[in-house]
Order: sequence, then C-alpha cells, then structure tokens
Amino acid sequence: MIKAGVIGGAGYTAGELIRLLLNHKEVTIDFIYSTSNAGNYVYQVHQDLIGSTELKFSSAVNKEIDVLFLCLGHGNSKDFLSKIEFSKTTKIIDLSNDFRLKKDHVFQGKKFVYGLPELQKENIKKATHIANPGCFATAIQLGLLPLANANTLESDTHINAVTGATGAGTSLSPTTHFTWRDNNYSYYKPFTHQHLGEINQTLNILQDNYESDVYFMPNRGNFSRGIYATLYTNYNGSLEDAYSLFETYYNNAPFTVISKSPIHLKQVVNTNKCIIHLHKHNDKLLVSSIIDNLLKGASGQAIQNMNLMFGFEESEGLKLKANYF
Repeated sequence: MIKAGVIGGAGYTAGELIRLLLNHKEVTIDFIYSTSNAGNYVYQVHQDLIGSTELKFSSAVNKEIDVLFLCLGHGNSKDFLSKIEFSKTTKIIDLSNDFRLKKDHVFQGKKFVYGLPELQKENIKKATHIANPGCFATAIQLGLLPLANANTLESDTHINAVTGATGAGTSLSPTTHFTWRDNNYSYYKPFTHQHLGEINQTLNILQDNYESDVYFMPNRGNFSRGIYATLYTNYNGSLEDAYSLFETYYNNAPFTVISKSPIHLKQVVNTNKCIIHLHKHNDKLLVSSIIDNLLKGASGQAIQNMNLMFGFEESEGLKLKANYF
C-alpha cells in the first residue's frame, strides 16, 4: 500500500479524487489538507462520502508520503511547493495548469511531465512529477492525437465544446448560480481559452509541420458535469480510413473508446472514459469527443497517472459505470 496526501481538499475535483482513492486497493489516504475546513469531517463537505470515511481535514501535512495530489486553484501550486519541501521520494501530481507548458515544466529542480497517458504513457511511467491535463484540453486532444500523429492535419481546426457547471469550481460567481445557469447557455473566453496552450503544444510535438490555427469556442451548459466537444478539419481520406487511424492509435488505451454510433454525455458521466465518434462531410472530418470533466478531465486521469507511475494496473480504481439513467 502507498500513502497519499491531498492538498486543497474541499473542491469538486478533490471530492472526486478522495472518492476514488477510498476505493483504490493499493492506496491509503494519509491526510487531506484544507486550512478552511481543518478539524471537520470530510463528509461534512463532500456529503456523498458519508458512511464511506471518518477522515477529517487536516491543517498539517506529512512530508514523507508516497504521492501528493495538488488540487489547488491555478497559480497556487507553485506557491504551495515553494513553502514546503517534501521527501525526494514523494511523487507529485498537480491538477492545476501551473506546470503544463514546456516553459513552466521545471520548478525548483522538479521536472513535470505532461500527464496525458494516450500521448506519452512510457514517460509517465518513469516520471516523479506530473502536470495533469486540463479538462477541455483532454477532450480536444484525444480527438486530435491520431490525426496529428499521422501528419494529416493540413488546415485550420475549428472546435466548439460545452462544459457543465462543475467545471467552474465551487466558488460562486454570477455565471455559476443555479438561477443563471438553469435553462441557459453561453460562451466564454472565445478563441483565448487557457487550454489552447496545451493543445497547440501537443500538436506541435506530434506534427511539427502543423502551422495552421486552432479556433476554440468554449461554452457553458446547463448541466452539472461532462464535456461534449465537436471539432472539424479538412481530411483527404475516407471515413473508413479515419476510423482505422483512430482505432489503431487507441488500441492500447483502456479508457478511450471509438464508437461508430452517435454519442451523448450520459455514456461517460461518472467514468474515466473518453468516447469518440467520427463523421465525414465532403472534405471535412467531424470528430465528437465526450468526457466527464471531473474524472477523465481531472481526478480520474490523476489516478490513471498514479497507477502508471507506481506500476499498478492502469485501470485500478477506475472501473466505473456511467450514470446512464
């Protein structure tokens, strides 16, 4: 058994991470750090965990744990790590965007590997520090990796994706209140979303001659969780060629599934799956990609990365059924 610590334990991402860790046969939770909730039972904040754990939030950390999960707001992971030095044997998985880009991947001698298993599984296995990908970035990249890997991206890529309310976190703002979100739909950060940095970085790793633009329109949906991304680009091959390309690329990816039937969000909510569907219209290939933003887009992928880093079965603790009905 390995010992895990969680920093920033009160948010949606941390709640799902704790739920997964409690049901992982190779892990025990050593502490869940939250200064604002120190001394309170975890189930008082994450009410779905009542009856599952008697753990309390802590204001202290154990520097000798095996794996540390950082569930902090963007920009806060660097600040936290600059104040506390953990054991050299402690592996760190950061769920913020602090270390995802090449220009930020080294911090205080720690080298963070970008943790998208379908992109670089072998590097993750050898890593001691992981930068977990963003939720939009995960859904979109999984829709583009096979095309870039085959050097078939030859034109601009247009992306429209919608995320659930949990993507905005637990802090309230004018656009996260139920009365605003219910029966409503809106875009935000058009063409400038922060996850574009990750996406472009990956495309240039796989296809270094890709010089076209990626146009991304993120949207807010009136549901709680999930991401539905549609993207289209020019593609010279047939639909059958495209399916063969995707099926071959994801042959050894236990959580990325190719569907020849149209897909919908209920197939992935509460799972670590990404399901992809393809459609060809004239010279355009339409790729649909769906994930649960809190699992494959955050905590589930973090557990998947942990499994790879410690040599556990990649799907351990992640064999989850979708909330289909």
